[in-house]
Amino acid sequence: MEKMLRVSSSPHIRSKDTVSSIMRDVVIALLPATLAGIYFFGINAAIIIALSVGTAVVTEAGIQTLRKKKVTINDWSAVITGLLLAMNLPASAPWWIPVIGAIFAIAIVKQAFGGIGSNFMNPALAARVFLVTSWPIEMTTWVAPGADAVSTATPLGMIKEGSTAQLPSLMDAFIGNVGGSLGETSAVLLILGGLYLLYRGVISYRIPTFYIGTVLVMTFILGGFNIYDSVYSIFVGGLMLGAIYMATDYSSSPITAKGQIVFAVGAGLLTTIIRFYGGYPEGVQFSIILMNIATPIIERYTAPRVFGGAKK
Repeated sequence: MEKMLRVSSSPHIRSKDTVSSIMRDVVIALLPATLAGIYFFGINAAIIIALSVGTAVVTEAGIQTLRKKKVTINDWSAVITGLLLAMNLPASAPWWIPVIGAIFAIAIVKQAFGGIGSNFMNPALAARVFLVTSWPIEMTTWVAPGADAVSTATPLGMIKEGSTAQLPSLMDAFIGNVGGSLGETSAVLLILGGLYLLYRGVISYRIPTFYIGTVLVMTFILGGFNIYDSVYSIFVGGLMLGAIYMATDYSSSPITAKGQIVFAVGAGLLTTIIRFYGGYPEGVQFSIILMNIATPIIERYTAPRVFGGAKK
């Protein structure tokens, strides 16, 4: 009788990982690219990041206090939302852009649906789309890296306009010495952060690999089978930031292995179609949000069969 089995309530498999530890890992992974953004774009980048993160944290604490719920700003999720939003903004954005964006991301997209784990789309991306559609001039005024803050076009914008002769080199695109959002700075540092997240087990390889791979293949096909242009296309714009840090959001992406592949391929197809045929030169934010909305359907048809369940 002393060795009798004891049955306890679930969960039976436990992990040392917590929400705060996972979110801290994401912050650590984003730090190199964040510092690169500040290095390339100067003090304006630092101000935008500080305003976005600070507003996100204050908004979350304020809403939870008003609703008489436990304040959970120490889980770092609001910090991640603010930081990802800042990485989606141009260095020339006025101070009120990150403030309004962070309030929208936390209050409307996150807390209005129940808080962390309940949002059906990525809050930072939803805020980016809201800002682009509301203030398109402020959100599409780009400056070149450096202290002079000279206006410029993004590489994707140049390709859209046919000004390919002025395109930065592939090496500049790889290290981040190009105009664009703060998160379009250094592809190599974003990849480095992604490898850290893979090592820590925070994300799976499926979504980033199939997303980036789909854009690479589709650009090769639609772009006239030019391998250089195809490789160039994955290092410019917000693809690395979106594929590694946003499309992998736990709350708004599928949890099944097959579902993650379907999600990633769909996002890659939409991104490429928007880049080639849409009115915007970039399609990452729109494609991820559209696939976020499709996530429940994807999970429904990719869920593994329950062992012992009835036959179809």
